[in-house]
Amino acid sequence: MNQAATSKRKKMGVLLFLTVFQCAINSVNTYGVSNPNVVLLIADDLGIGDLGCYGNRTLRTPNIDRLAKEGVTLTQHIAASPLCTPSRAAFLTGRYPIRSGMAAFSRVGVFLFSASSGGLPSEEITFSKLLKQRGYATALIGKWHLGMNCESNNDFCHHPLSHGFDYFYGLTVTNLRDCKPGHGSVFLKGVQRYLVILIQILGVTVVSVAVVHYIGFFKVPFQALGLCLLIISISLAVLIFFFYNFRHLNCFLMRDHQIIQQPLSYENLTQRLTTEAVRFIERNHNAPFLLVLSYLHVHTALYASKMFRGKSRHGLYGDAVEEMDWSVGQMLDVLENYNLSSRSLVYFSSDQGAHIEEISSSGEVHGGCNGIYKGGKSTNWEGGIRVPGLLRWPGVIQAGTYIDDPTSNMDIFPTIVKLAGAQLPYDRIIDGHDLMPLLQGKVIRSKHEFLFHYCNAYLNAVRWHPGNSESVWKVFFFTPNFTPEDSSGCYDSHVCFCYGGFVTHHDPPLLFDLSRDPEEKVPLTPETESRFYEILSVMQLAVDNHTRSLQAVSDQLSWNNLVWKPWLQLCCSSFSQFCYCDYDSENSLPEVYSG
Repeated sequence: MNQAATSKRKKMGVLLFLTVFQCAINSVNTYGVSNPNVVLLIADDLGIGDLGCYGNRTLRTPNIDRLAKEGVTLTQHIAASPLCTPSRAAFLTGRYPIRSGMAAFSRVGVFLFSASSGGLPSEEITFSKLLKQRGYATALIGKWHLGMNCESNNDFCHHPLSHGFDYFYGLTVTNLRDCKPGHGSVFLKGVQRYLVILIQILGVTVVSVAVVHYIGFFKVPFQALGLCLLIISISLAVLIFFFYNFRHLNCFLMRDHQIIQQPLSYENLTQRLTTEAVRFIERNHNAPFLLVLSYLHVHTALYASKMFRGKSRHGLYGDAVEEMDWSVGQMLDVLENYNLSSRSLVYFSSDQGAHIEEISSSGEVHGGCNGIYKGGKSTNWEGGIRVPGLLRWPGVIQAGTYIDDPTSNMDIFPTIVKLAGAQLPYDRIIDGHDLMPLLQGKVIRSKHEFLFHYCNAYLNAVRWHPGNSESVWKVFFFTPNFTPEDSSGCYDSHVCFCYGGFVTHHDPPLLFDLSRDPEEKVPLTPETESRFYEILSVMQLAVDNHTRSLQAVSDQLSWNNLVWKPWLQLCCSSFSQFCYCDYDSENSLPEVYSG
């Protein structure tokens, strides 16, 4: 019995070894290399019309254009959200942000403060976690914007190092005008308006209480009134202190869990980010690695180093785009220098479309170009969600290829997880699809028959690409109210909002065929499209099926999770020193890769 059992175990062991060995051989045969390196380059608020490979003729982007020339250009690459935080959550997890609680029911759809308690939940599985389990060295350099702490200022529950990254160098929140002196504020106008209203309400309340007390209608204990006034005064003082010191409290640079520069200095910032990325590749060139280089460009506040400032034909915005292109070139050069190009998948995209409402106080345009597409950041018009999508892998992906089928930034998750030989999670819905069959020409159709477009947590629009048709149908259940009305954005409020008086609901929904009307100029009607109601019926059925797949989750962008919580505030020195430190000064003038 024992000999038989031992013999059986040996046979099973041999079979298991042969199975694993065959899988490894198949992986090498299919792609020419097992466990390829992955380099993901993510711009911030970059318009699809800002790049030469997508038709721009005035901005110089030779290195990004080189990716297109040597790889695949996705012409209908869709961000899962038109805002930073939810789009990045979807990118990392391969899931619509509504599934992870990273889509807001309130007006504010992104994290604004370093001491907020919301963030990407720990139970979410990121591609960095799965690749790290497969032995990859993993790094995130640049912008995170998916939270930091939960209950204390050192639990780091939402920090990049808690989501599968070995190394982090960058910002945990985002780049804002308030971070750079002289570039205005995204808060000032709103804060001033609400403060005035609050003070007016307070004044009317005090006068009313005094009057009713004086005429004897009822008596108000002056001690209670004084205590209420004291509490209100302290609250106002804290609020004013916070916004006056916003830059010091929220705009800082971290290495792993340590703040190394507070407040952030923009001096040679892109060079510093690039140097960190180059050094990471150099440290790990003999083993598989995942690098996410998440640029601060071209989100405002805009900046550019002396080498690029004033050199473009589009002001500071153009300078920033061209500096980012230089950085992309540095990445391609270091891969080539270490003979890693043929072993590395490189992806370039943006988290959403250009922020067209960005105009400086002097009238200079600080937002980008979305090409022929309508709208921009914060909207689900094509200009807000159709983003650059470039992938290069020499010898595996055919150079100079264009793919017009709908794809999503959520597709990166299953694509690189499968390339790394990891298993996709089986306990949750993954909304992205493996891109490799499409990129290699093994199939000609994307697996995305339907894509669902959310405005924060509200289902805004749906895209349908039928398998037997070239049409790409898109319906809107509501659309933002542009201000001014004849514009293509929400200039009065700086971004478009998703509910109430900020939108117009449509019954029946607006219907477009993007294959014939990519600019979304003329909605179809029953008179102009004979299958109008049939198309709407199919799309409504898809919405019903999708909605049934959603599960209740904690709202990470609730007001409670968004507000500034002083006990979560990180400070590298002390409040009396205005949280000032600069341990990154040795890197302020870095050497960059020169080939």
